[in-house]
Amino acid sequence: MNRTRFAPDRGLSSRMVITMFLIGLLYVVFVGALLVLLRGAWPMVLILAGGLFVAQFWFSDKIAAFSMGAVEVTPEQYPQLHGTIDRLCALADMPKPRVAVAQSDVPNAFATGRNADNAVVCATTGLLRRLEPEELEGVLAHELSHVAHKDVAVMTIASFLGVLAGVITRIGLWGGFRQRGNNQNAAIVALLIPLVSAVVYAISFLLTRMLSRYRELSADRTGAQLTGRPSALASALTKVSGAMARIPTEDLRKAQPFNAFFFAPAIVNRETVSNLFSTHPTLEQRLEQLGRISAELNR
Repeated sequence: MNRTRFAPDRGLSSRMVITMFLIGLLYVVFVGALLVLLRGAWPMVLILAGGLFVAQFWFSDKIAAFSMGAVEVTPEQYPQLHGTIDRLCALADMPKPRVAVAQSDVPNAFATGRNADNAVVCATTGLLRRLEPEELEGVLAHELSHVAHKDVAVMTIASFLGVLAGVITRIGLWGGFRQRGNNQNAAIVALLIPLVSAVVYAISFLLTRMLSRYRELSADRTGAQLTGRPSALASALTKVSGAMARIPTEDLRKAQPFNAFFFAPAIVNRETVSNLFSTHPTLEQRLEQLGRISAELNR
């Protein structure tokens, strides 16, 4: 991590490390199982795994930013936005990322980039129009925390296993692993590979979502501690969540695929079981944590 003044959170960090370890262990077991099942095709496994990893690591953030309509802006175009990021970067002692704006009424913000040199922090016009300066500062501090802790790179690596497992499942279902002949072993392999891949995909999906929720709590905490105004971030969270309810459902569904990048999810499912699949903690969990931070700072 680049040297910054963002406060570390050892509790959340340890949970993220454990989750990443489990994802890595799952990846090793998965590739090992493929090599055993596909004894004659191990070069194809390694090439497929390596190619997918490189493509996702180098291009996923650019594709996401493009898909969300992020356009880089100058200080002359958005002086308040640039000024706030300048102050926060000076306070955090970190390099300034590129600044972008997305023309969308969905009030949100996100950060992309695998490292500080490639980082972009983007706010939507809907967010800029609705928030007060202190609230915007809290949201941007949250996003800069993601940049400082290389969260985009972490999540790209973590989600790679799910992408690989999903691709292999599809290839298996299409018959891509069927060997020549109709012997019994070939039939077993053709059945086992999609089954193993599907199980791995499901487990990695749940672990990655858990890691994403830890990331968001950590960014809330470090962002609030950097600004010293957790109440402003809590106010922004409440305001953004309330504003989401008034956005047309069609617009929210278009934004929903990018929930993992957003400051707050576009569509929230309030059922308890669905929280396992959520990219973000519940609003109540985030506000409760900010309330504790506020009490700590007051002491």
